Amino acid sequence: MSLETAWLALLGLLLAGYFVLGGYDYGVQMLHPFLGGREGKGKEKETGQGGGGGSAALDAIAPFFLGNEVWLVAFAGVLFGAFPHLEGTLLSGLYPLIVAILVGLVTGNAAIQLRRRSRSARGRRRWDVLIVCGGALPALCWGLVVGLLLHGVPRRADGSFYIGPGDIFSPFTLACGVTTMLLFAAHGAAFVALRSEPRLGVEARHLGALLLRGAGAAGSLALLLTLFGAGASMTNRPTSAVIAALFAAALAGAWWFLTRGHNVLAFAATCCATALPVLLVGAGHYPYLLISSAGAGLTVDHAVTDGATLKILSAFGVLVIPVILAYQSWSWWAFRGRTGLRHPSYF
Repeated sequence: MSLETAWLALLGLLLAGYFVLGGYDYGVQMLHPFLGGREGKGKEKETGQGGGGGSAALDAIAPFFLGNEVWLVAFAGVLFGAFPHLEGTLLSGLYPLIVAILVGLVTGNAAIQLRRRSRSARGRRRWDVLIVCGGALPALCWGLVVGLLLHGVPRRADGSFYIGPGDIFSPFTLACGVTTMLLFAAHGAAFVALRSEPRLGVEARHLGALLLRGAGAAGSLALLLTLFGAGASMTNRPTSAVIAALFAAALAGAWWFLTRGHNVLAFAATCCATALPVLLVGAGHYPYLLISSAGAGLTVDHAVTDGATLKILSAFGVLVIPVILAYQSWSWWAFRGRTGLRHPSYF
């Protein structure tokens, strides 16, 4: 394996890791007002404060949600350092969606931490709206980004590209956005079922199974559009077909395990489903990183930095990546077990 291919694999691994770890954060944010509702209403009547049951779902992600963003920071660092030509083209073209993702990320994080400070039920409900929006907006926009990359981007003569409303709101791109948003929500439901007390876990499993059906329906629409020539433009069609089949199998497996109460297997299946879109973009387009809808795309050789810089970056990567993995493993071990049984309430 060449050094360029190794760094491309690392770039994909970091983004896939963020989809898996940040994906359940987004999912829990979207779902938390709908989980533990009866318990939450009872607490509102007793204490005069809102939110009750909803915070039980947020407790599932409380020890992890800020730490999971390290994967996004690492992805951005590799993109800037190892693939500067891709970064310059990609971020400028996707500027509106990138800004929307960051706005949702900051809004959701702030609302989660400030929600408990509110002393009234109305105030908590306002924070709940921001928490849901802070999860739904990035999840939808990440799906739109995946859809745009799969379909191909309109490049100009100078190599740059501009994404207009017609590109973002095309049927295929919207189908990818809705699929990703519903998938992240189902992923969050599977995580709540794994981490929370049994009663809340049952609610999460039922909601997650319903969301997986919706994700499957939206994904099927994206597939039909591709078959009719209005969807993805893949360079490696056999590889893309295999990855798409694995994605469908992961969705079906997650639904099967959720409906039968196998929480660990269901969460493992949703982890695979959230990571596979990144693999589809990378392996399905290789050796291209960007497929142009108006001609040739951007290849790995054109996007990567020079060999000397890659060697210098490799020395840092050998040190930094194991630290990230060690931290993530330690946090999962330290906060293992169900919330409400082993750990107190965080929010």
